[in-house]
Amino acid sequence: MTRGTFANVRIKNLMIPGTEGGITRHFPEGTQMSIFDAAQEYKKSNTPLIILAGTEYGTGSSRDWAAKGTRLLGVRAVVASSFERIHRSNLVGMGVLPLQFEEGTTHQSLQLDGSETYSLPDLNDHLKPQQSLTLHIARSSGQSMDIPVKCRIDTAVEIDYFRHGGILPYVLRQIIAQAG
Repeated sequence: MTRGTFANVRIKNLMIPGTEGGITRHFPEGTQMSIFDAAQEYKKSNTPLIILAGTEYGTGSSRDWAAKGTRLLGVRAVVASSFERIHRSNLVGMGVLPLQFEEGTTHQSLQLDGSETYSLPDLNDHLKPQQSLTLHIARSSGQSMDIPVKCRIDTAVEIDYFRHGGILPYVLRQIIAQAG
């Protein structure tokens, strides 16, 4: 099932114009391969992944499996213009950080091509619902920029789920704590 995550032919990967569903580039070489194979290569080097997306990210997804597949591929954050309501919640439930570009900012307006590296320098244990964070973007050219993004963890309970790596680890820890 993980191999099929992002393999829908209606998904457009703007890093590779003219292709549909399941194809990406593995950096730093830029080698074209399946998303699953690229994720496996990144996993070998302990490289956490980020998805850059457009509006209503997650619309039409197969509910919780779409978020499970995303997490199992090694994705730790999704930065989108907006999220489908249930999918955003499912991402949090799987321990994936949903971040939203500010109004008027998109991956296209920032001219991102996928070769960049990303970090969240102000992400820490004191994360609050809907907190503004800084997304640091380092381009392969050596240039970098910081842009504001909104954390789309919307409630205190979701913060707890995210801190524990998702709902299942959260519940298991609660059960273990009560048994001890």
